[in-house]
Amino acid sequence: MSTKTKAKTRRPKMHRITEDMKQWSAMLENELRSWPHVTTRPMFGLLGFFRKKAIFAALPVTRAIGAPNSIIFKFKSMPPDLSQRVDRDCRLSIGTKMRAKGWLSFEINSSEDLRDALLWLGEAYELAT
Repeated sequence: MSTKTKAKTRRPKMHRITEDMKQWSAMLENELRSWPHVTTRPMFGLLGFFRKKAIFAALPVTRAIGAPNSIIFKFKSMPPDLSQRVDRDCRLSIGTKMRAKGWLSFEINSSEDLRDALLWLGEAYELAT
């Protein structure tokens, strides 16, 4: 197997996002930008969010990882009670490799899911150091 083929198989699948997701992502972006010490950087069709120097989330701009209507966030370490909440929320998922690195995906199916998306993003922000 060539090096080029190996590198290609390691990347998570990226999907074009829906028009609804573009709007939801913009709404979430506006909120996250208002949080203290938050900066952003473009990343492969996503917008990465950092608390000081620690990345805690990425919102889709043109592409999403996982489902076309999902956001991702990162927990460097996860307390047991948070881990139990993750296991109970069926909208959370990600491939094994991404989860091993602390990344989770949250699927947004309607504007009603934005409240819970913000709660998860808030948890990731609080634990980012």
